[in-house]
Amino acid sequence: MKKALVSKIKKMFSETHFGFFLVLIILCATLFFIIPEFFGNQITNGEKVELNETQKTVDTPVVSNILPIDTTAYDKKMMELANNPPDPIVYKTVKTVIGKDKKGKDIIKTEKIPLDPQPVRTHLWPVKTVYPNTGAILPFSRIVAYYGNLYSKNMGVLGQYDEATMLQKLDAEVKKWTTADPATPAIPALHYIAVVAQGSAGQDGKYRARMPFTEIDKVIKIAEKINAIVFLDIQVGFSNLQTEVPLLEKYLKMPQVHLGVDPEFSMKSGIRPGKIVGTLDASDINFTANYLAKIVKENNLPPKILIIHRYTQKMVTNYKEIKPLPEVQIVINMDGWGGAAKKMNTYQQFVYKEPVQFTGFKLFYKNDVLEKDTVMMTPSQLLKLNPKPIYIQYQ
Repeated sequence: MKKALVSKIKKMFSETHFGFFLVLIILCATLFFIIPEFFGNQITNGEKVELNETQKTVDTPVVSNILPIDTTAYDKKMMELANNPPDPIVYKTVKTVIGKDKKGKDIIKTEKIPLDPQPVRTHLWPVKTVYPNTGAILPFSRIVAYYGNLYSKNMGVLGQYDEATMLQKLDAEVKKWTTADPATPAIPALHYIAVVAQGSAGQDGKYRARMPFTEIDKVIKIAEKINAIVFLDIQVGFSNLQTEVPLLEKYLKMPQVHLGVDPEFSMKSGIRPGKIVGTLDASDINFTANYLAKIVKENNLPPKILIIHRYTQKMVTNYKEIKPLPEVQIVINMDGWGGAAKKMNTYQQFVYKEPVQFTGFKLFYKNDVLEKDTVMMTPSQLLKLNPKPIYIQYQ
């Protein structure tokens, strides 16, 4: 009896095991494509990401570093910053017969009524570019920066005062901007000139001086005290960005450190700094942006911000070729000084008319008030500009 039962079971298994095995294979294949992490890796945004040993033992999903931010909120904020004036109403002329005169002629009423729908008007701002990666500062916060060099009291407010006084003044400006525009909270920044153009050639004939790393370290430590971000600014002289930017890489790998470049002191003509205004081309700016993007990708950092100073037409050439990236947000900073009317005209001519992505505005505690009866522009005045600057620099 027992042998007969065993024989029967063996026969049943022989008849069904092939079908069972086939079903098992199909189930495994389905799991591989639907839930790939069961098989030791994860597919994120179409990319296969190998898990290291730590990730394999911890139940933590791999998050791609190219995920976009909330695009709806971003678009809304960019439209707010654009600050475009209301489109003028377009009318059409309509003639209506409203009766007859004594001679039997039609009495015609002529009136203008708004077109429906109104024509869509195109604006220069906001600029249609790529969306930034997660963690982007702009446009959700406004940066308020103190500019200068610790070695000099004349190059900007950053080096003009002792540390405590400087930080106190910066805090006051940050609060002014947050009060003026609560929807865009202001954050502090120290904008340090790390490569300074020189009137003399120097040992290598490049008319620029690189600041010691010990000085950069000081600025970073000062910034940490107030949770400020840091910009390292480059004035290349007879050198170039392709040479100078990589030398700052160890700092640019820090998430709180960003970059500024100054075309005024990029002397492609061979005339020494201070004699004429220099220039940078889109190719120089794109090299810098791509270099920053590489650092961001390799170190899984939030987007970097790249400031380009400008106050003349020739300071930046081929602006249409400048390419913002998901990893790099580009700000054209109006760098001219003088009375309000002069500064707003410079902003209109060289920043508004040649849009790239974001705008900045520089204020000078001394040079903006040199002329009689002039005062430095206020946050409320600057917030009326089209577009509103998102980066504010004080020198």
